[in-house]
Amino acid sequence: MHPMLNIAIRAARKAGNHIAKSLENVEKIESTQKGVNDFVTNVDKEAESIIIDTIRASYPDHTVIGEESGLLTGKDDEVQWIIDPLDGTTNFIKGFPHFSVSIAVRLKGKTEVACVYDPMQNELFTAQRGSGAQLNSARIRVKQVKDLQGAVLATGFPFKQKQHSESYFKIMSALFVDCSDFRRTGSAALDLCYLAAGRVDGFFELGLKPWDIAAGELIAREAGAIVTDFAGGTDYMKSGNIVASSARGVKGILKHIRENGNETLLK
Repeated sequence: MHPMLNIAIRAARKAGNHIAKSLENVEKIESTQKGVNDFVTNVDKEAESIIIDTIRASYPDHTVIGEESGLLTGKDDEVQWIIDPLDGTTNFIKGFPHFSVSIAVRLKGKTEVACVYDPMQNELFTAQRGSGAQLNSARIRVKQVKDLQGAVLATGFPFKQKQHSESYFKIMSALFVDCSDFRRTGSAALDLCYLAAGRVDGFFELGLKPWDIAAGELIAREAGAIVTDFAGGTDYMKSGNIVASSARGVKGILKHIRENGNETLLK
């Protein structure tokens, strides 16, 4: 195992255990609004501190980009740890038991290792570039779909960018004619991992941040998924608009995005 993946797993498990334990004392969870329909809790911040401390104990010079802490520059900025301490904060606040810890390591702009940990299910998704993807150490693969007929697609609504809701629901309506059903669970990191494990057949969402997708997209790709932006390119880390599935699944989803999305979404 890659030594950095080992540290990422250690950090994710520590943070995940802290998050799960904090649900035993819900009265101690403090929630504040940091943006439109965007919340943060004291537990997000505590989990992020646990992750950063674990990383820095082994790699004190590496750069860390965290959802809550922002950019913490180290002496070595060619190595970046991209962390989301609690992907699915709204679920967590509501007591809806579906959220995750997401950690990815990028070397010179390429994601090398990734892990996503679901503490409620004790499921650890991992990947190392060129070495495949695993769930609790067992190999996982994306399901190859011939077309969207019978496919179940995961997605997330643009609740922070409701100006795109009309285009988004137009895309969904068109897709719903072709696919079987949708799942909207509230954690993009886990959506990508569920795609990797064959639990859903495709995933698309707009307006995501790098920490939402950095780990999950490597896990999905290493499990055999094609990952693109809404224009069919590879700029999804920058645009935050992402489509992932097997090759034919991506083709089908992109067709409906092109036909029903507005120009802003297709950039």
